[in-house]
Amino acid sequence: MYSEWASLSAQITANSCGAQCFSVLNKFPASAGREVVVSVVKQLSSNLGITQNAEPSHLVKDEEVKWCMDVICFGLSLPLQENETIKECVNVYCEWLTALLPNPKINVPKPICEDANLYARQIINHFHNLFVPRQGESADTIKRQALLCHRVLRKLQLIAQDSTKMDRQTWDTLLLFLLAINEILLAPPTVKDDVGDQLCERVLSVLFEVWLLACVRSFPSPSMWKTLQESCTMWRHRVALVDQWNRVNLALTARLLEFSYGPAFPPLKNADEDGQLIPAGMSNDCVAQTWYRFLRMIGNPTALCSPHVISKSPQFVQWALTHDKGAETHQHPCLQMLPKIFLNAMKGISSQVDAFLGLSKTALIGSLTGGSVVSGPGFGSGSGSGPTPAPAPTTPTSTSGPPSTSSSINSLPLPSLGAASVELAAARPKCNSILHVFHEWLFEAAHIGGDTWRQNRKKQACEASKRPSSMIMEHRKGSISLSQPNSLNDPASLPPALTIDKYESGRAEAIGTLCKIFCAKKTGEEILPVYLARFYMALQQCLKITEAKECDETLASILLHSSDLFRLDLDGINVLLPGFIAALEIVLPDKDLKLKSQQSSAVVFNRTELRRSAINILLSIMVLPLHYQALPIRDLANGETSEKMFTFIQLKSRLMNILMNALQVETDAQNTHMLLGGLLLCVQDAVTFEETELGGASEHLANSGGGGGGGGGIQNHDTNLLSSACSERSASLISAGTASLGGQTTATVGAGSSSLNASAHDYPSLTISDDMSLEFAQDLEGLASYDNAHALFVRATYLVCHRLISSWKTDLNVSLAALELLSGLARLHIRETDALECKRAVKWICDYICYQCSRPPPAHSKDLHSTIVAAFQCTASWLMQHPYLLHDKDCLQTVLEVVELGISGTKSQSKSGDIPKFKDEKELKPASMRVRDAAENLLTIILEQVGYFPSECGPESISSLLDEVALMKHCNSMSPAAATSTEQAIAKFKYFVTENSTILALLEEPLGNDQDPQPTVTLLIRGPFGRHAWTMQLRHLPRSKSGIKYHAINPGRPIPMNDISQRPECEQKNFPDGVDKVQPCVADYSIPTIEQMRERYGTATIRELEAMLENQSIHEKLAWAEADNSADSLSHSQECVPPAVCHEFHAARLFLSHFGFLSFETRNPHNPAESLGTPPQRPLIVLDTKSSAFASDLDRLDKLSARTHDTVYVFYVKSGQTNAQQIIGNMSEDQSHTHNSHFGHMLQTLGWPVQVAEHSGWTGFAHNSWSLKGSAHDGGEQAQQSSNLPNSFESLNFNGSQRVLYWADVSSEIAFVVPTVWNLRYYSDTSDGESISSTDQIVWSRHDTANANDLTGPAGAKSKSRNLSLELDTAGASNNNNNRGPKEPVAPTRRKGNVIKPALLAQAPAKIFLVWLESYEDHLNFPLEDLLAYTRTGEELQSLQLPRASDCHVIFVHSLLSGLLRVKLQGPSGRMSFATPLVDGMVLSRRVVGNLVRQTALNISRRRRLDNDNYQPPHVRRRLKVQDIVQKYKMDLSEAELLAHLFQRAI
Repeated sequence: MYSEWASLSAQITANSCGAQCFSVLNKFPASAGREVVVSVVKQLSSNLGITQNAEPSHLVKDEEVKWCMDVICFGLSLPLQENETIKECVNVYCEWLTALLPNPKINVPKPICEDANLYARQIINHFHNLFVPRQGESADTIKRQALLCHRVLRKLQLIAQDSTKMDRQTWDTLLLFLLAINEILLAPPTVKDDVGDQLCERVLSVLFEVWLLACVRSFPSPSMWKTLQESCTMWRHRVALVDQWNRVNLALTARLLEFSYGPAFPPLKNADEDGQLIPAGMSNDCVAQTWYRFLRMIGNPTALCSPHVISKSPQFVQWALTHDKGAETHQHPCLQMLPKIFLNAMKGISSQVDAFLGLSKTALIGSLTGGSVVSGPGFGSGSGSGPTPAPAPTTPTSTSGPPSTSSSINSLPLPSLGAASVELAAARPKCNSILHVFHEWLFEAAHIGGDTWRQNRKKQACEASKRPSSMIMEHRKGSISLSQPNSLNDPASLPPALTIDKYESGRAEAIGTLCKIFCAKKTGEEILPVYLARFYMALQQCLKITEAKECDETLASILLHSSDLFRLDLDGINVLLPGFIAALEIVLPDKDLKLKSQQSSAVVFNRTELRRSAINILLSIMVLPLHYQALPIRDLANGETSEKMFTFIQLKSRLMNILMNALQVETDAQNTHMLLGGLLLCVQDAVTFEETELGGASEHLANSGGGGGGGGGIQNHDTNLLSSACSERSASLISAGTASLGGQTTATVGAGSSSLNASAHDYPSLTISDDMSLEFAQDLEGLASYDNAHALFVRATYLVCHRLISSWKTDLNVSLAALELLSGLARLHIRETDALECKRAVKWICDYICYQCSRPPPAHSKDLHSTIVAAFQCTASWLMQHPYLLHDKDCLQTVLEVVELGISGTKSQSKSGDIPKFKDEKELKPASMRVRDAAENLLTIILEQVGYFPSECGPESISSLLDEVALMKHCNSMSPAAATSTEQAIAKFKYFVTENSTILALLEEPLGNDQDPQPTVTLLIRGPFGRHAWTMQLRHLPRSKSGIKYHAINPGRPIPMNDISQRPECEQKNFPDGVDKVQPCVADYSIPTIEQMRERYGTATIRELEAMLENQSIHEKLAWAEADNSADSLSHSQECVPPAVCHEFHAARLFLSHFGFLSFETRNPHNPAESLGTPPQRPLIVLDTKSSAFASDLDRLDKLSARTHDTVYVFYVKSGQTNAQQIIGNMSEDQSHTHNSHFGHMLQTLGWPVQVAEHSGWTGFAHNSWSLKGSAHDGGEQAQQSSNLPNSFESLNFNGSQRVLYWADVSSEIAFVVPTVWNLRYYSDTSDGESISSTDQIVWSRHDTANANDLTGPAGAKSKSRNLSLELDTAGASNNNNNRGPKEPVAPTRRKGNVIKPALLAQAPAKIFLVWLESYEDHLNFPLEDLLAYTRTGEELQSLQLPRASDCHVIFVHSLLSGLLRVKLQGPSGRMSFATPLVDGMVLSRRVVGNLVRQTALNISRRRRLDNDNYQPPHVRRRLKVQDIVQKYKMDLSEAELLAHLFQRAI
């Protein structure tokens, strides 16, 4: 940079030799000169104002002043024993220098004040004598000399700062003086505690600070800069030089960033004193010029790795020549600090790189405190100065119970799984710009000690040996000899402390810095190929594994800073894949990581952070083998001729082993969470790959005559669309496809590759399949047997279940992640599913529940119960996907025992030999109400849904799609017009409530069944788990035995019988024969005779009676006569006709009686408490349906889904978009053609497209969800709305107006909405109308718990609240049961805390966004707050607080050029914020993105519900709503009134 300019080194050397500091007193004896100095200086110092007031100086002429200065110059060179005299000389000169200040002191001579610059230059030169080291002085005298030097330096620095009179010549003199004293003090080899060692840091700091001042006041000339650079290269063996160099560079960089990138750029936070280094008046251009010159001041820092170069100064040569035993220059002990100096230099460069990337200095490097801290230098990522904060603590979090001795998990609070990677500044410079400045140093430093470096050294030595011998003098054993230059480079001549491996720390810092630079690449940014090539070569050299299989500092630094390397579309990055996998095989599977570190290391790092970075790399390369398949990986070293060329699929088994082994030994909670997400990704990807691609290929092989690998099929087959990263496939694939991929046990594809047979309960396929290349199908034959999907499934299930039981059960987040993974594994449809493995998994999960429930009471906390609830949900997933498990007796018993444990708190049979305890003998003490609710839900799923879901209604509803209106349409008694009235339809039903939780609606009319009239009843059962419709008939014979019914009009006459039987004649007697012999008794006389009646009532009355009898007799005779003459008389009799068919049955009474609802218990009618009991104890409660509000309450109950429901909002963000309107506008019809094609494919894999007008499940909007769409008014409204909507782009129009994406299983529903402008307008139009109904819908939830507690009677009122547990009052129960004989179970009650905290204050539903990014950096500016207005569901009114942007979960998906997808997670900080399987930074295949996004959204919502104290499961909400209806519409009927009500017909 200064090659055309002359150096001023000669002038500095002259100053050092004392040419300008020669005094006339040197001509006299030393004693005479000393006496003169003492006398003169004593007089001069007496007037300095130290002991007495200062007076004007008597020196008024130039000659007088110059003579005195000549004396003082000699005084400054006196021996250090004359400390007082030297001190007075320093005091005089320091006072005289104030002439340069605006207000000089009064004792300064007049000539000096008049020409201050001239005399100041002489004084500054004279000061040189003070700094000259004295030989043979004691340590005490050296300290005194250092004190005086400090005084002078402080004065000169003050003059430079405050003077306004200094001219350019004076500034040059001052700078040259500072260079000269640094040269004389620092150029010689370091000797401990000499004056140079004591003043080293001070003289350097003053030089640099004054130099910076000169850049503002009088910018140094190029010659001066060149001199500074040459001088600094001679001081590089001093540690302080690099430290001060770093200090100034960082201060200048901080100022440079301020004006280069603006105030929004993250500032570089330096220490306060360092921030004052830069003078206030320095212009921006001056800062830039000074920054670059200071950066290049010490030359190439890699020279520090060559002791021969550092020690070639004359001072080192002089030391070598004068050494007693003979030595070479590079053997001086002070050079042993070179590795540390090199490390500090690399740290300084790394700090500047971090500053340009936008990393605050406090987050650069430093000691990472934690559980496992290991010494090792250079394992950080930035500056070596300044404190650094500790990362997230790794100490176990305190729980309410004692920690398990078997647990080895270090529990973490998990503030955010995305917080591990520090965000870079959005306005950071391009990678090329940073590399233009630092690439030369960093690339050279990264190769230090590598193979390339050694080869270059040998090459240089060979070239040097061909040149003539150099005159290098060495003092070996007293002789002078000539030496070849290559002998200087001989590693054997270096001392042990300077071998090349000692520079490992600096090399690690350099390669780590390079990794950070390349990981800062933005989307679409181009990096020069030469930089990529040099970077890949450096990485390949640094990733070489030693024979000892140790993790050295370089390897650790690469892993720590390369988390994003495979996620950035770097050209050719996959050539490093084998090297990184080998590095991961060292770090991750080893529980006790072998660490190769140097003793001189001063920096510590955390094993956990190292493993976390390695896991991030692993998650970004897991899908590469199945994506690129048989594509070869080039070897950088040997090119295309390498025989060890890998294909991607060959690396799959190694990656699986790394993942499994890492999961087996991992002890950190966050790392385990990430590994579990990666494990499900691998299994899901393998299963989907075999389903969609391998299955098709194997069928093709079978059709073509076998899988032997014929060449014809390969040549004509198209390349795989999913892995078409390059346009052409190498011809070597054919040969590679037939070769064995290693020496493992091979497994053929033939038998297991048959076509998939979907089971009856399979859902529609949500995957997009492409054809698979046949080369890959052949390559797969060489893989290990455990590499297929089934083997991965078995291995993953076993490993996760085992660790869940043994190590993870005490950690909430890890337990939840493991259970989420097991639920995901359960949903996989594998062709070779092993029933025994599935049974074992269910058994393990049940054992986990038993263990958690059996923990001592102090350990029972909210977190513990959350894990139990999640385990019940996981068990339900396994049973739903594998219903055959319930056919196994042992499995069924295990599951039901766990259900019983969850509901009642104990098992009926603790051990196999125990006598079972029956239900009525047990006391209900579940672990908590949440656990009991989860167990009830599982029991209902087992009894109602396993093997039957989805029903005929489809997965969109687990309830019947029939209601009163729909049923009445099929009844003949109502006209079609009347059937549309809900109130009239309800009036035809009778409503009863049983068990205070189930509403029975009974319709006694047959549904159009006139031909086969039977006692028929139609039931609508509304319970906690949905609405179900049943029709029952009372048949005396089964349908199979009823035969054909004969309904002829005339059955025909029977044939008359001619024989007439003889009838014996006998006398009719009214009384027995011996009646007269019986003695009459008093009773015989109780009936009066006719005579007695006459006497009592009189004759007239008797006559009237007789007249009446006579008249009646006459009428009867006339009637008989008339009958004989009529056509109906016996003489004119017609054929007999069967009676009319009976259509009127009291079927409701029959049903209730047959099913035991009318079997009233024996009660004491005089005891009011036992007349009918409280409503929960009544067998049947009648509801009054005459109220007009009954229909609306019933409708609200139907609108409460028995499943959880969630909504995910999907957005498409084009590159650079930060405005909400722009993002919403992307989904308009005119913009649809500009979308990435993969975005539409991803939407299709999220769920099933459904028409909102015909959909009866969750639609993403509360007003039109869970409604029966078959009615006329619903269809009319939907048609009217559809007609008003603009024509949208049909394939992506899922905004909820007409279509929406929907997915459901037995316990949850999820809708995927792609908002458009319609969503904002539609919500604003309907918000007013919906507010009333939404409010009505949730009013009941404010008093749910109060009603539940009131219904339990005095027992619930007297119970005391126990946090996170149950309220069980046994005393109150025993009082009520004194007269009942055996003790009945006591129903648990809910916490009263919910009464005080109404549900309206509960947490709002989780908002989940799925955002497709064209440019990954746009996630930093995503307008989350503005987009909330487009994501209203109508449920926001249930919470007093609207959803906030800080509470939203965002899943960013960025499409890479390779066709893979990069994931970024963003969400609120919290213990349970992030769920699996997606992990921040994970790279996905397009085959699995829809499935994994859907699972992650469901798991996020489940975790949020688990963490909400006030959350009520859907079936609990429905039960409480039923109880609310009972309280509002119950009819208090006695038993007689209830029975009479049954005989009343409905309207």
